[in-house]
Amino acid sequence: MSDLRTVYLGFGSNLESPCSQIVRAVTLLAASAGLKLLACSSLYRTPPMGPQDQAWFINAVAQFSTSLTPEDLLATTQQLERTLGRIKTRHWGPRVIDIDILMFEGEQRSNDTLNLPHPGLSQRAFVVLPLLEIAPELQLPCGTLLSSLVEAFSGDTIERI
Repeated sequence: MSDLRTVYLGFGSNLESPCSQIVRAVTLLAASAGLKLLACSSLYRTPPMGPQDQAWFINAVAQFSTSLTPEDLLATTQQLERTLGRIKTRHWGPRVIDIDILMFEGEQRSNDTLNLPHPGLSQRAFVVLPLLEIAPELQLPCGTLLSSLVEAFSGDTIERI
């Protein structure tokens, strides 16, 4: 791979053995062309965002190096979601797997297809805490240190497993 860039992906699942689904998704992406796994966080158990009439989620964040374009990475993650059986039934509803591109080195954009960095990145404990675990010195494109966001989540329910 040439012209490698760092990318951070967020994973979530609350159906069909969620821990196994996340491990499987990370493993399959690590075996994909154009991607190399650099680090993976612990798994975290969190309440669902949005509708509360569903099981709690398991979440994780992984760091990869990639030669893919952001669009190709999005296509790869969406294809993997379909392969693993994701069916979108409702916004923030239950899912076998959800894979979000959180940050892609050197990329900032907002369009109908892709928003980089992910617009909810700094507001979600289930993203910030696992990301901080694998990249404690990470600075967001806006200049904010990731570590400075931790205080905002002191009251959130999140369990490292």
